Amino acid sequence: MITRSHRHSVEDALNQQAGVVLLGPRQVGKTTLAQDIADSRDAVYLDMERPADRQVLAEPDLYLDEQIGRLVVIDEVQMMPDLFGALRGQIDRRRRQGHRTGQFLLLGSASDTLLHQSAESLAGRVSYHELTPFTLTETGADTLNRLWLRGGFPESFLAGSDRSSLTWREDFIRTYLERDIPAFGLRIPAETLRRFWTMLAHDQGGLLNASKLAANLGVSGQSVARYLDLLVDLMLVRRLTPWHSNAGKRLVKSPKVYIRDAGLTHALLGLGTTEALLGHPVVGGSWEGFCIENLIAAAPRGTEAFFYRSSAGAEIDLLLQLPGGALWAIEVKRTTAPKVSRGFHIAAEELSAAERILVYADGRNVPSQGGLRAMSLIAAMEKLAAA
Repeated sequence: MITRSHRHSVEDALNQQAGVVLLGPRQVGKTTLAQDIADSRDAVYLDMERPADRQVLAEPDLYLDEQIGRLVVIDEVQMMPDLFGALRGQIDRRRRQGHRTGQFLLLGSASDTLLHQSAESLAGRVSYHELTPFTLTETGADTLNRLWLRGGFPESFLAGSDRSSLTWREDFIRTYLERDIPAFGLRIPAETLRRFWTMLAHDQGGLLNASKLAANLGVSGQSVARYLDLLVDLMLVRRLTPWHSNAGKRLVKSPKVYIRDAGLTHALLGLGTTEALLGHPVVGGSWEGFCIENLIAAAPRGTEAFFYRSSAGAEIDLLLQLPGGALWAIEVKRTTAPKVSRGFHIAAEELSAAERILVYADGRNVPSQGGLRAMSLIAAMEKLAAA
């Protein structure tokens, strides 16, 4: 069992709030984490994908009134959007009876429906947390290459072989396309969405070119926007927005797009071994996306992520604005040479970045010119976590 770093933050939130909403894609480990937490408390677990459990909550107040004082874990809660209004009343009623914290743990495969319903009904009553696939600090620095190749979904990472891992990811992709996405009521041809997803994999970390994607798919630009919104809502794709505060500069306005789990990127491209990955043109973009996801996961809660690119060529791969407002400029390179381009230094100076970091493939921590410090991915994650 790999201990999830989110367990402590979720338990802390339950000790301070009436409810916690734990979001994440399917198969990321939400249920395992929730059941682990429930085992340490007086709790009841309900899964909205089970007809029997859905029937239990057909009249939610009748059942939930009997559970006052217990932690109620509701899995796949987005399957019953009408439940949120009842939960609001339950939380308010329990507060009046002195039960102000640790009442509900709601799990959901992130979706626009879930976020909208909970935001409308449970504002100020719940805390939101995102469970990501395994990160490098959870699996250990010695697993870096395996985590990069297989990705962080537990079943994929822990598979007995690279072949078994790839098979699991291929099945995962097929299930999402053929079952899970239609279950949200979305009428998108599975083959079209798979082609779109694969195109994003080929251009991992590239600037979004919606018109090119639309032409290649034979659909409208509006359809491309809808497909991208869907994959972002499901937490399968990251749309990294450009930094926008410097109005005096001509900045790139298109977002960069990454498939969030490196293992899914490789499965979409049919890359099942490290050798196949290293020989593929996507290797640089894959490494960049892998590092960016791990760094964002390690950053303090409330951190905002951007990239920076000016028309003059000044560029920063990842710009993190920490909750206190400090900017961290991070460059990602799959190289053993601790050097960055002049454009990085120019951009970091323009933005007065408080920290300037190069994440590279060597394990040494090396200071460089302009306040830059080169370090390994795990060292950069630990530095962020301590910020």
